[in-house]
Amino acid sequence: MRQAAEEQKIPFVPHRLTPDYDNTFWVNFLGKGYPFPRKKFRWCTDRLKIQPVNKFVKEKIAEHGEIIMVLGTRKAESANRARTMAFYEKKRVRELLSPNPTLVNELVFSPLSEWTDDDVWIFLMQYKNPWGYSNQELLTLYRGATADNECPLMVEKDLPSCGKSRFGCWVCTMVESDKSMEAMIANDNEKAWMTPLLEFRNEFGNEDKDRSRRSFRKMGGFLQGSYGQLHHGPYLKEYREKWLRHLLEIQREINETGPEEFSNLELITIQELRNIRRIWVFDKHEFEDTLPEIYEEVIGKPFYDPEWIGSETFKKEEWNILRDVCMEMYPDEKLTFEMMYSLIDIENRANSLNHRKGILDQLEDCIERTFYADEHDATQYYQNRLERKKQLGGKYDEKFFAHIQNEGEEFDEASGENEPLDGEQK
Repeated sequence: MRQAAEEQKIPFVPHRLTPDYDNTFWVNFLGKGYPFPRKKFRWCTDRLKIQPVNKFVKEKIAEHGEIIMVLGTRKAESANRARTMAFYEKKRVRELLSPNPTLVNELVFSPLSEWTDDDVWIFLMQYKNPWGYSNQELLTLYRGATADNECPLMVEKDLPSCGKSRFGCWVCTMVESDKSMEAMIANDNEKAWMTPLLEFRNEFGNEDKDRSRRSFRKMGGFLQGSYGQLHHGPYLKEYREKWLRHLLEIQREINETGPEEFSNLELITIQELRNIRRIWVFDKHEFEDTLPEIYEEVIGKPFYDPEWIGSETFKKEEWNILRDVCMEMYPDEKLTFEMMYSLIDIENRANSLNHRKGILDQLEDCIERTFYADEHDATQYYQNRLERKKQLGGKYDEKFFAHIQNEGEEFDEASGENEPLDGEQK
């Protein structure tokens, strides 16, 4: 695109925006254990898209004083999009120019706001792409993503359009099923290599199995609930490891048997893997350090991490011994093992760094997060605490004592103002 712009003297300079490596989808999902995105917890859009764009925009505003952002958003995309655009139309400073609600010194230009799906395709078929790509191939791609493999360009209300096909993140779980990807695989044998990607997305995005895969404590270790049960938090260690292994297996399969242009495809980057490793070992105290082993077993080569400074005191052997002892001595205590390996890791790191400031607070915090026998015990503790607040006139969540969930109401899995993220304590 940059080359084509220079050759045709078009004043375009492309910039590829990506999230920071400590805030990618896999680092949040597999590293921190964030539950897969859903309607009431759509953490992906902000971290993967909005934050990188806002960072870039702020840099340009600082450089030029003000900017105009050109967006291809259209009212025909969805009813929600139409309502949002209509709302900001009332605040326009001039035709097609609206102020950005979140950033000062930025105006939003929406030249295609009134275009229909057919308008878009008719334009693309009539005018050559300036970047050298084929608009006909683009049409073929969208046609393949429709169930009937057709894209009629006719302005008729009852006829389907390619505009209903969607192309976004292949891991997107904001829709119940990725019908576009399913149609592409069904309509084109050459797209069969994408099948493992679709199956993997469907596996970790399974709502029915999701609750059992997650800790009954929230990200910061605290309890929160409604309708007599706790809201579950991050994914458990066994599932994070399982999904990482599966992801690497899919990557290897695509590299070896997929289209030639994907022979070096990275579904997850080395830097992301390094960040996930640090979260598991340092933040979650999982000193077993399984990531390099998983990587080597699947990919077939050592995991390269030149900046890694880990503890040589405790490894997999010690981890297994500790787990066996905890299971033998406290078979009914589900969190004993987590408590012990976290306490040991905290103490070991404090000694290795010769820095013991705040060590007692860290140990106390660990015990507070892990002293429950199991989920039932934690639920009873949470209920008793709310009942004491109720009796003493304190503020408490009445929804926990409700037994009937309102029709259409979801359990509040969202990260609201009362729910910290990224391990932050409440």
